[in-house]
Amino acid sequence: MTIRIAIVGYGKIARDEHVPAIAADPRFALAAVASRSGDPGIGVPWFATPDALFSGMAGKLDAVALCTPPIARHAIARDALGAGLHVLLEKPPTATLGEIAHLRGLAEQRGHTLYAAWHSQHAAAVPGAAEALAGADIARLDISWREDVRKWHPGQQWIWEAGGFGVFDPGINALSIATRILPIPLFVREARLLVPANKQAPIAATIDFAGKDMRAGMDWRYTDGEQWTIRVETKSGGVVELRDGGARLLINGVEQALAQRGEYPSIYDRFASLVAGKTSEVDSEPLRIVADAFLVGHRETVESFCD
Repeated sequence: MTIRIAIVGYGKIARDEHVPAIAADPRFALAAVASRSGDPGIGVPWFATPDALFSGMAGKLDAVALCTPPIARHAIARDALGAGLHVLLEKPPTATLGEIAHLRGLAEQRGHTLYAAWHSQHAAAVPGAAEALAGADIARLDISWREDVRKWHPGQQWIWEAGGFGVFDPGINALSIATRILPIPLFVREARLLVPANKQAPIAATIDFAGKDMRAGMDWRYTDGEQWTIRVETKSGGVVELRDGGARLLINGVEQALAQRGEYPSIYDRFASLVAGKTSEVDSEPLRIVADAFLVGHRETVESFCD
């Protein structure tokens, strides 16, 4: 059966990642788009709002992929599940833990698939890193996630508002990998959030996790390329390092050969399997860590930022 899917929210991620992945998977057919920014002109029906999509495409859809800012996703996903549709959530899946818990319950009650798609968990290095660390005693964790917000999120003002996550929007990618590959849970002990005077969300953050030498650093002011690395040391002396956001894997300094399938094709492969099995997959651990960082974090006001 072909899964007729609509995209809600048509920005860079939808255009560059979701549309090609859907087109490349014969189990899916892109049936419509809903976007406030206008008709993207990609040859499928366009609707200005999710409500218009659900009414205008009634009986012609099986699923939706929600690519809106996270603050809007709960209501849209709730209505989509109510309309009998399977739901794929871009990361971060919702703005709050309460919202994702509610959606998980609705999907279970109604027998529809809810999939929280953490794209970085589909990076090529993740399976090998998880295998190398299985059962290991962790001695040290160092996450460094630094990039230039002007390059990766130009003009996206929503990301600076409350519920927009700020630097945790990319930083949660690192946390999604860490929670997938580590054999232990991560608990936030302390956090430091640097918030521009004219914004609501942090431009940089550090997290110290429970345990010795367990930390993460994230910064949106980094202009010398990108630094997306996770380094894990074990008590037996082993070192597992993921570079380039999980595209590369080094074990004890030796680069590993990896199959580069692509994160979003892998996401849609998984979503198709979940829909076929009428099951859900809702990993909320990365969101929980970010929520904990906001709860216990010390906020420091830094100079205003204009992009």
